[in-house]
Amino acid sequence: MKKKQKINVITLGCSKNLVDSERLMRQLEAGGYELVHDSDDPVARIVVINTCGFIGDAKEESINTILSFAASKEQGDIDHLFVFGCLSERYRDELRSEIPEVDTFFGVTDLEGILKTLNVVERTELLGERYITTPKHYAYLKISEGCSWGCAYCAIPLIRGKYVSVPIEELEAETRYLAAKGVKELIIIAQDTTYYGLDLYGERKLAELIRRLSQIEGIEWIRLHYAYPNQLPQNLIDEIRDNSKVCKYLDIPLQHINTAVLNQMRRGITKEETYDLIKRLREAVPDVALRTTLMVGHPGEDEAAFEELKQLVKDVKFDRMGVFTYSEEEGTYGAKQYEDCISEEVKRQRADELMAIQQKVAKEMNSKRVGETLRVMVDRMESDYYIARTEYDSPEVDQEVLIKKATGDLEIGGFYMVTITHADDFDLYGEPQLPKRLK
Repeated sequence: MKKKQKINVITLGCSKNLVDSERLMRQLEAGGYELVHDSDDPVARIVVINTCGFIGDAKEESINTILSFAASKEQGDIDHLFVFGCLSERYRDELRSEIPEVDTFFGVTDLEGILKTLNVVERTELLGERYITTPKHYAYLKISEGCSWGCAYCAIPLIRGKYVSVPIEELEAETRYLAAKGVKELIIIAQDTTYYGLDLYGERKLAELIRRLSQIEGIEWIRLHYAYPNQLPQNLIDEIRDNSKVCKYLDIPLQHINTAVLNQMRRGITKEETYDLIKRLREAVPDVALRTTLMVGHPGEDEAAFEELKQLVKDVKFDRMGVFTYSEEEGTYGAKQYEDCISEEVKRQRADELMAIQQKVAKEMNSKRVGETLRVMVDRMESDYYIARTEYDSPEVDQEVLIKKATGDLEIGGFYMVTITHADDFDLYGEPQLPKRLK
């Protein structure tokens, strides 16, 4: 029997890219290839890199990864190197000129082209199926492509086009496939999940979508990422409150709080509207965990505007928070209209200041969890601990609950009630209430 050729698929960037890689890998698997993901496996003679081109740091990581594998090809360690994704879509001609070791560069949607180059016939009956690279108990569900908001700093519409929703029936079928594979936690993603359905049905349909997905057998948690704050639907808030399978968690990237900066960002929302939205969310769902992302150093952010941003972090006490610095992206509205006049040093200082405030907030909030008993899902084992998460935490980006192995024999992917015994700034420690395993 002929040995299968092995392909190493490298995924850079966001979870939306990961879904693209998983769809490609499923087709390649059906085409007779053996797959590894993000591996340094020297036996994989073919490497396919899915790149990110969102901000400067991500572009640099993508280029460095391509160069590393280009060197491997030069040394004879691999035979073929292919590149696709956001960076390749945006800078294909430049990359082709600068890195000739790459066999072919593809765009973000050229699945058929990649498969054809690898002598695989695309099988349309497999659309919606994926080669799952995450732990089998959770997976991402991408509900749309592109974005129609046109934020000043963002290149996504230039790379991936306007917002295109996936029909509800297709998402239901994909979710049933994932559930049959053992997925219990569904993490819904898009550039903006709250816009879902507006282009396809003429109205926002996210609340209806998650209600229908929650009825699929095997799905226990549904988590929402990337909710745009402008015009966030009330029926979505109601669904988070009322649906027991929807995690009391919302990832809502606010970016800033100063109204003038928000206007320059073209976010379509004011400081007052932002505070009102947060109040509305917490009044409706008192135990909701709010994750946000903030941007520092955007053109127009003077010291007074930054002080407002610091005050936001102190006032709101976000459960989870990330910060990144403004990166001018060619072709965007911001690059055409504004001068990127804030130094990288100042941007980094501001980012560090915000995270220092958030560290104190996180420590304070975590300390209040000590003594509580929470439902957790076990993700993996590391050293002497099981690593678990509550419904208030998303994998990879949020904090975890550490449980000593000696306290019991726990199942990866299982749900347990755990009493929190100790808290760090960004992690909790707990003891399971055995033998009461949940599902």
